[in-house]
Amino acid sequence: MLIKFDPTYTITSKIMNCLIHIEATKERILHLPVTPTVLSSLRETARLYTTHYSTMIEGNRLEPNQVEKILKHEGHFPGRERDEQEVKGYYAALTQVEKWAATGAIITEKMIQTLHALVMADGRTRVKPTEYRDGQNVIRDARTKTIVYMPPEAKNVKNLMVEMIRWIQTSTDLPCPVAAAIVHYQFATIHPYYDGNGRTARLLTTLILHLRGYDLKGLYSLEEYYARNLGAYYEAISIGTSHNYYMGRAESDITKWIEYFIEGMASSFENVLKRMEKADAQGSPDKSILIKKLDPRQRKILHLFQEFETVTSRQIGELFGYKPRTSAALCANWVKSGFIDIVDPSNKGRKYKLSEEYQELLK
Repeated sequence: MLIKFDPTYTITSKIMNCLIHIEATKERILHLPVTPTVLSSLRETARLYTTHYSTMIEGNRLEPNQVEKILKHEGHFPGRERDEQEVKGYYAALTQVEKWAATGAIITEKMIQTLHALVMADGRTRVKPTEYRDGQNVIRDARTKTIVYMPPEAKNVKNLMVEMIRWIQTSTDLPCPVAAAIVHYQFATIHPYYDGNGRTARLLTTLILHLRGYDLKGLYSLEEYYARNLGAYYEAISIGTSHNYYMGRAESDITKWIEYFIEGMASSFENVLKRMEKADAQGSPDKSILIKKLDPRQRKILHLFQEFETVTSRQIGELFGYKPRTSAALCANWVKSGFIDIVDPSNKGRKYKLSEEYQELLK
């Protein structure tokens, strides 16, 4: 038995109303003026919340301020080494999601396997795609140890994942939020890995939303919505007459899950709108088109250029925690791409400024 990739669900009035609200809020947000300062601040907050809450769902014990210190290479918390690695891994995977989304990539099996590998690494960006599990695993209640869900056998995982990816690539006729909800559910149902399935499912969902125009300038966090009420999250996604995949889970009516997911998107979008309006960006020219040309590191570096007219590769390296050789190579690539210009040509004291094109972002 395979998962039904034409799942049973109903577009209820609740789902329809939320979809309408999402579209209306999305349009309002996309037409609000945005400056680099406002965008950077809100975006980094969203990324921090996404990383914190997605790892918290899996039991991570770090607080938001601790997560921020770890990501800025400003802190270490003895006894929380595994939690720190989870945070670094998720953040690296989220950064990769943004890069794929920026290039309009087509989702493939290798991409999903790479995403999982990044999740399970400690922040390293060069990883080998993770092979699917080769044995059976079960999900147990943390308190009672009883079986909550038994996924499909390992021999079926490969075909199920291939079918899911094919469905992703052909589901463009569905409203994007609905398609994203279905994929989240299907990935969790297949449970292709022994560990890291929840985090990978949430990242894959984010990638689908971003690729189909629901990135919302990278300012929202669905994970925050999930984590605010974990009981509702698990109740909504745990559907079926049996805990066994082959006895009802694959053929369940997932309307309840889709309602929960779509309602979360509507709530998250509304929160972004409130934050942007509160940021008092009105009256400032919208520079989002220019900002979209930048990768995540370039957007982050705007902070330095707002504070200093010229910066060194050492300053850039310190911001990202890079070694001198790595930061020098990064600067050389940025010069070549036209993002920055060399001010002082000497190797020892070389300084950089934003190129004329991107100086507009500082005004």
